[in-house]
Amino acid sequence: MTDRTYRIGLIRGDGIGPEVVAEALRVLDVVSAAEGFRLDTTDFDLGAERYLRSSEVLPPSALEEIQILDAVLLGAVGDPRVPPGVLEIGLLLRLRQELDLYVNLRPSRLYEGVPSALATAGPDDLNLTIVRENTEGLYAGKGEVTLSGPHEELATEISMNTTKAVRRITEFAFDLAAREGRSVTMVHKVNVLERAGSLWQRAFREVAAEYPDVPTAYQHVDATALLLVTQPRRFQVIVTDNLFGDILSDLAAGLVGGMGYVGSGNIHPGALSVFEPVHGSAPDIAGTGKANPIGAVISAGLMLAHLGETAGAARVEAAVASVAGKVAGSEVNTRQVGEWLAEAAG
Repeated sequence: MTDRTYRIGLIRGDGIGPEVVAEALRVLDVVSAAEGFRLDTTDFDLGAERYLRSSEVLPPSALEEIQILDAVLLGAVGDPRVPPGVLEIGLLLRLRQELDLYVNLRPSRLYEGVPSALATAGPDDLNLTIVRENTEGLYAGKGEVTLSGPHEELATEISMNTTKAVRRITEFAFDLAAREGRSVTMVHKVNVLERAGSLWQRAFREVAAEYPDVPTAYQHVDATALLLVTQPRRFQVIVTDNLFGDILSDLAAGLVGGMGYVGSGNIHPGALSVFEPVHGSAPDIAGTGKANPIGAVISAGLMLAHLGETAGAARVEAAVASVAGKVAGSEVNTRQVGEWLAEAAG
């Protein structure tokens, strides 16, 4: 019999991070018991408090320990006492680069009973997944600031795009669409970003030829922003670059009830991957019990799917679908939501 024990790292993080991770673990405990697998968890002291105490963000020793795990569940990082970008770049972006987490996977689904920002939208209108290239583009850290005088700075950010990265993210999107019987829309700005755009377009066409049964489309990113709020049913799987995916993912979250209803995975297929809700650390509500843990629980479900525990992942998804509508607009606290989810997943 195969040993179904998975080594999971926990980066509980800052603000509401520890609160939502606690409820995700509550649900995972129930699901693992029901499905017969085990999670062996290790906590990592990473985030604002570590940085304020030692000026360390991701020390080499912690990275070495993380690299031997099967997955990481992350709460949220960010603290007003830490300069902007220190934790985001030093921890999140560095993990993506060091672990080659080239897929950012963000499903956005409107659950029954959760109000959308679109007054007439229902669950059948909003069920899309954004597959975002996660290691290149404008987030690759390429560029410089040239100083020619006190008010004459020239700042450049270089968008890096390689055939390898673009093709593999496109293949992931088509694999996902083929499994789920969905269409794929490539989103870019090929009419202006000619060099990167032509690379993306060429890779998309080549991969599409290998999946003749998957319907395809192309949209400029600005048109996509418009169409997401006017014709959201057009989109099922979106594949796009790092910056465009980051922006569109937050727009999609707003359409399905807000950041608290969306999870994500930073994935290297078949290897160690990192899963996190898409919301921030929300220090203004930390400790108040107002944080919505559903995004963290969805992220835990994505983690189970990545680990091959598909039945467990289905339990999580079903639990979220049954509870989400009760949470919307209510005064229920974080722990109560976690208990509802755990009961529904049992």
